[in-house]
Amino acid sequence: MDIKQHLIEKGKLAKKASRKMSTLDTNIKNNALKAMAEALIINKNLILEANAKDIENGKQKGCSQALLDRLLLNDNRIIEMANGLRMVSSLKDPIGEVVKMWKTENNLQIGQIKVPLGVIGMIYEARPNVTVDAAALCIKSGNCAILRGGSEAINSNIALANIITKAAIENGLPEGCIQLLETTDRQAANVLMQLNEYIDVLIPRGGAGLIKAVVKNATVPVIETGTGNCHMFIDENADLKMAEEIIVNAKTQRPAVCNALETLLIHKNVALEFLPKLESRLTSIGVELRGCPFTQNVISNVKPATEDDWSTEYLDLILAIKVVDSLTEAIDHIFKYSTKHSEAIITNSYSNAQRFLKEVDAAAVYVNASTRFTDGSQFGFGAEIGISTQKLHARGPMGLTELTTIKSIIYGEGQIRE
Repeated sequence: MDIKQHLIEKGKLAKKASRKMSTLDTNIKNNALKAMAEALIINKNLILEANAKDIENGKQKGCSQALLDRLLLNDNRIIEMANGLRMVSSLKDPIGEVVKMWKTENNLQIGQIKVPLGVIGMIYEARPNVTVDAAALCIKSGNCAILRGGSEAINSNIALANIITKAAIENGLPEGCIQLLETTDRQAANVLMQLNEYIDVLIPRGGAGLIKAVVKNATVPVIETGTGNCHMFIDENADLKMAEEIIVNAKTQRPAVCNALETLLIHKNVALEFLPKLESRLTSIGVELRGCPFTQNVISNVKPATEDDWSTEYLDLILAIKVVDSLTEAIDHIFKYSTKHSEAIITNSYSNAQRFLKEVDAAAVYVNASTRFTDGSQFGFGAEIGISTQKLHARGPMGLTELTTIKSIIYGEGQIRE
């Protein structure tokens, strides 16, 4: 069977399963999620063996340390995935929730309720935990999922998908509710992007290249996610000790993720005091600094920043630094280069904080906190299927509610339209 026909068969199976998933009892979904969590723990060694193959392949291909970190699974990360499944099982089921209800002049009773999107296609890179997070959220929200992970994580993804799918079906979920494309052939992704008859929405999760390719080639409706050229502005009124700790966290806690800090903007009135301390702290951790001419004049351990640096999502221990004259210049810079993911200001000025919140256009805008909190679990969603950077349908971390749509239900008593 060729790849296209293979995906059509998966699409048919998912479409059939989606009918049952949309009406499945909440307790069945919750029990399946808990069973999936237990299965991950029981099969931990199998998962780690598969992941070790991916890590070794990644090293042989010369993958960066940051990418290898995204790829790595260990005992703690498997426990985190299992806990994520349990947390999603404990969340309120959105399906069937009445959003609002009203009565018209002719006594039609009209309501709006939440229903699943249907079949969700997902194309993502490197991080195998996405396989589990996506499955959990799709199941709880009554959706089916067809998943296409990156080639770097193929062994990990196959192991994870097989384990959780077996547990899900054994606990009452229909066959086809969660399916993984077990091929690294790029043609599979291209076919998935155009499977309109079977897929209701496509969610890409990864770097700028992946997002661009999906948006360009997909005929299935797309929700853009992920690309994070995240900025932080250090105001002249900032607590500089606080600023230092937040910067270190946002840049170095996990540099290869989309909510990591990429560009730092510093008010000129605090740059002379702040930059030398920051240089010492960041370079000791291994961060490469790239700076504007002002920055280069203040600190020595910095490379000249090019125009490309202001628009680059490094996903690595690299930080671009620019000294600006004002809050206005900082906001203008963000407006020009932001991918509308997560932006932050560090300030003790209430008026500057409120202006930043009001004028900066992004899915998440922070005052005095790390951009690393733009995350479904951190927002209390249990997990996320991605972070939407667009404005239609959903924006920000996409949890259960964002994987639903609205159905209007109308009760009548024989009314006809004249």
